[in-house]
Amino acid sequence: MIGWLGAAYDWVKAAHLIFVIFWMAGLFMLPRYLVYHQEALAAGSDAEARTWIDREGKLRRIILTPAMIAVWALGLALAVNIGLLDGAGGLGWLHLKLLIVFLLSGYHGWMVGYARKLAAGRPTLSGKRLRLLNEVPAFATIAIVILVIVKPGA
Repeated sequence: MIGWLGAAYDWVKAAHLIFVIFWMAGLFMLPRYLVYHQEALAAGSDAEARTWIDREGKLRRIILTPAMIAVWALGLALAVNIGLLDGAGGLGWLHLKLLIVFLLSGYHGWMVGYARKLAAGRPTLSGKRLRLLNEVPAFATIAIVILVIVKPGA
């Protein structure tokens, strides 16, 4: 693909995919951490709850948030390269992908907020609901992969 990225396009695409994998790994891990953290609170295990607070913080600082930032930066560069800002046709799949990634970013933010609630000892969800919310990244991944590979409507 030639565009303003030129020969760097494939490298930017590879980096984008690498950081997507990192971000998704974090999005799969953090909700599970939150389940365990909430269970430790329910059991009255303060020491275990503090351990989960530490783990959640490290996951966010080292993997989750830096990967999300890289995904957005590299992904927007790729989108601009293929004509997102030029009004190029056949990019309906990309618009939908961006919407899903935007919603996934909101989910990321919600998880960070819920981790803070748990750290303050204020769980507001049932364990079942928290486990169900753990599946959000899987469904988003399925939709995004289909959009990127199949490009429906392109």
